[in-house]
Amino acid sequence: SKREIKMRKLDSTKVRPLKTEQLLHIEDHDFALRPGFGGSPIPVGIDVQVESIDSISEVDMDFTMTLYLRHYWKDERLSFQSNKNKSMTFDGRLIKKIWVPDVFFVHSKRSFIHDTTVENIMLRVYPDGNVLFSLRITVSAMCFMDFSRFPLDTQNCSLELESYAYNEDDLMLYWKHGNKSLSTDEHISLSQFFIEEFSASSGLAFYSSTGWYNRLFINFALRRHIFFFVLQSYFPAMLMVMLSWVSFWIDRRAVPARVSLGITTVLTMSTIMTGVSASMPQVSYIKAVDVYLWISFLFVFLSVIEYAAVNYLTTIEERKQLKKRGKASGMYSMDAVQAMAFDGCFHDTDVDMDLTPFPEPCEENETRTSQTNVSNADTPRLKRKRSLKGNVGRIILQNNHVIDTYSRIIFPSVYIVFNFFYWGLYI
Repeated sequence: SKREIKMRKLDSTKVRPLKTEQLLHIEDHDFALRPGFGGSPIPVGIDVQVESIDSISEVDMDFTMTLYLRHYWKDERLSFQSNKNKSMTFDGRLIKKIWVPDVFFVHSKRSFIHDTTVENIMLRVYPDGNVLFSLRITVSAMCFMDFSRFPLDTQNCSLELESYAYNEDDLMLYWKHGNKSLSTDEHISLSQFFIEEFSASSGLAFYSSTGWYNRLFINFALRRHIFFFVLQSYFPAMLMVMLSWVSFWIDRRAVPARVSLGITTVLTMSTIMTGVSASMPQVSYIKAVDVYLWISFLFVFLSVIEYAAVNYLTTIEERKQLKKRGKASGMYSMDAVQAMAFDGCFHDTDVDMDLTPFPEPCEENETRTSQTNVSNADTPRLKRKRSLKGNVGRIILQNNHVIDTYSRIIFPSVYIVFNFFYWGLYI
């Protein structure tokens, strides 16, 4: 009746299909079912173009990649008549009304389809029913990294693609063009890594409750740039170790100088080790950089222990000498070097010093000497300079301890051998 026809026109729930939907006969088929439902598995070809590798995180053990993911399959339900045999291209609005493969990223943490200015989705349908479905996606996925050789390591990561609902009985994933299915941008670069290779592979994944699934792999190898860590960790550690050796050439009685130098190098090494550990995950195994820094720290620490031994043995030796040469009046005869260590002044000859009271300051001694010897002020200076130049070698030899002598040779030699062994093992 006319009344029923009028009510149908006013029914807002009925929406006329679009012209494209009429051309593809979308309303005539149930696209909730895959193509060829109940028959052989539908082959879905995949190819990927990697646009960029945005970041690599050692702390989170993941990587972020932006890529173009393209699917190829045939759905005869979408075939249409075309006089010129040309394909039709659509945006993302048609995706929700037809069947598309449910490919997902295994081990992904987060991912999204770019939507500026609109969703980066393209659907191209050919007259014979072949379909091209392309997405621009950024995905962050896990990468199981091994840091036992860090920072001289090479990391192998992979991005894995798989169908979520359809096992191998319903859907067969494969690389569309074999090894050429994976392409990369020529300008891909990373700050800490050099990309050695990209490769595509395939395999099967088994789930006890649902069966076997086809899985595709995007494999890439990353080799770390070592120069940054040489400047930030290895070279400063090496300098600190060499700086600790300066202590072996300082007067063994100069306690403040040698102790301050030892403590400074130890604290600096601790700072370097803390800085390296702060940027790394808390792994339970030893890394290559830990070996180098801990061995370097051990050398610095042993240089402090070496001076403790030297100082202790020197004290015992001097006590024995003072007892042998001691006098009842409390006056002790000392050579020029020993006297300088006690009062801080240079002496041309051996002197007698009273150890019970403290000697007068050097400035007062110099003042008294200058007042009594005003006329002959230049002569003692010349003699002192000549005596100092002629006795530098003798002073160093006399003031040297046998432990310091051996340390000047043993410490550098062992450290050089360690460096040759370390770099030969890890490079």
